[in-house]
Order: sequence, then structure tokens, then C-alpha cells
Amino acid sequence: MSLLNQALRAALDARKGLLSELHAQGTDCYRLFHGSQEGAGGLTIDRYGPQLLVQSFHHTLDTDTLLALHAAIEAELRLALLLVYNDRSQGNSRIDRRDPVYQASEAALGDHIGHEWGLNYRVRGRHAGQDPLLFLDLRNARGWVKQHSAGKRVLNLFAYTCGVGLSAAAGGAREVCNLDFAEGNLAVGKENNALNPQLPAMAFVQSDYFPAIRQLAGLPVSQRRGHKLPPYPRLEQRQFDLVFLDPPAWAKSAFGTVDLLRDYQSLLKPALLSTAEDGVLICCNNLAKVSFDEWRDQVLRCAEKSGRPVRDWQALKPAGDFPSQDGQSPLKTLILQL
Repeated sequence: MSLLNQALRAALDARKGLLSELHAQGTDCYRLFHGSQEGAGGLTIDRYGPQLLVQSFHHTLDTDTLLALHAAIEAELRLALLLVYNDRSQGNSRIDRRDPVYQASEAALGDHIGHEWGLNYRVRGRHAGQDPLLFLDLRNARGWVKQHSAGKRVLNLFAYTCGVGLSAAAGGAREVCNLDFAEGNLAVGKENNALNPQLPAMAFVQSDYFPAIRQLAGLPVSQRRGHKLPPYPRLEQRQFDLVFLDPPAWAKSAFGTVDLLRDYQSLLKPALLSTAEDGVLICCNNLAKVSFDEWRDQVLRCAEKSGRPVRDWQALKPAGDFPSQDGQSPLKTLILQL
């Protein structure tokens, strides 16, 4: 047995209890192998309902190795899974769409439905973007939102495909607003809403983060010297009972720069001001190089300076399918009681 097969065997054995729990709660989307922590850096293996998504970020897998991994997982789970292999070992982690190692079947590359916490999600092994349509390490956070949204007005910032918003709607939120810059992301969010017809319709706002959140917070949308701002949706100042802030690591637009390493405060302050008294702000940071303690202290200081001091806070870690040997998961989530 190869070292990689041994590592996969150990990972599957370690997940037996967790997978039983996930299946019982109506979840069939999870990570089966987290290579950076389980013996094969740069390799991830995820199940998304009927699909098995294998991604390599450092080295291309050979065909025999890939098929052996697929067979071992099918044998362990006792079900057939449609295999998609995304080799992302080239520049900027972009998918090699030539597929020289393995050509996925038409069925594998089609649209399917995955499940999490009893909800239906659109899953695609390959689409126009680079990342999967559902980030699995955020599952515990979506579960927390589902459990704590009853009767609340919920604002989902950097909503991506709106999984947090869907969880809030399933938890009984009286209003859910999903905000994202990308039309394609929100289109999948609308698909997810339609795949769960028992839930109320959510609201979707396509906008750059900065003009939208500053209007909601009652702050001016400033114009950079010498630059004319592009059009943006006009929003009324208002607050929400639960705000979820999950920004990308870095992005730049005419309105400002998202930089989780150097300037988290510019994202956080207007989100704090958009959270109602006695409300909850959940904020995330997915940069591995940022320590949790330093980031938490920065968040608490920013809240104090913004006049929205934190009454209590809670850290929320990813589930056991995202192990961390040093206890410092790249994804850090803080639940702030304001």
C-alpha cells in the first residue's frame, strides 16, 4: 500500500463517527481527505452529494493513483460516486481544463444536488469559476446560523452562493438579505432558494461591498481623488439582528480594497454599525498566516472604538473533517454579541 493510500485509510478511519453523525443530520457534503494536515499537502478530496471532487494544488496526480483513491472511497462509503478531478497545480491555482489525467464523464460534470443540515444545494464539480459552490469548512457556522435565526432580520455579506442566507431562512428568519458583487454567485444562491421551496424567498442585492455596507451603516460613500465612482444600488440606512461577514482574502475595486491581513477594520466597522443593539455579528478570517488571538484582539478593539463594544464572544471552529494539528485552523470564526 502506498503512503498516500495509507494516509487516506487513516483519514477515513478517523471520520467514521463524524460521517455517521453527518448522514443522520441530512448532510452528504463533507471533506474526506484534508491533505495539508493528513499527509499529502495540496491534495483535497471532497464529497458533494453524488460527486467526488479531487483537487491537487501542488502536484498533478497520475491516472492510476487518482482511480485508486476513487475506488478506495467508494468501497469505504459503499456507494458509487461520480469522479471529477481538478488539477490546480498550475499558476494561481487555476483549474487545468484540458484534463490530460482524467476526463470526467458528462454525468459527473452535470448539475447535481448535495445536502447539508437537511437543505438542498446546487453542486457542480466544474463550473465557470475556480472554487466549489459550497465551502465545506463553513458548515458549522451555517449550522449555528440555522439554530439562532428565528424571527431575526439577517444580512449575509460577501454571500457567495448564499448558503448562510439559506440556513437563516431554514432557521425561521423573518427576513434574509444576501449581498454579493458577482451576479453568477447570486444566480446560484437563487437556485439554492428554489431547490428548497418550503422556505420563504430571500432578497438578493448585487453590489460592491463598500458602497452597500456604508449606506446601510449611515456612512458616506466617499469618492477617491481623481476617480469617478461607477454606478451602485442605492440603499436605505438600516440595521439587522444578525450580520454575517465572510470576506475573501483580498480584492480591489473602485470603492476600496478588501485586505484581511492589513486592513480588516475597514470591513468590520460598517458591519458593526449595521448590526442592531443586542444583535449578533459573525465575522470570519480565512488567512492561515493570521493568528486567531491577534485577529480576535483586533476585532474587539475595533468594536470598542466604533462605539459598539462586544458584550460576549465565542469562537467557532470547523468540524472534524477539517483537522488542524496545531489547533489553528486557517478559517477563524468569531460570534460577537453586541
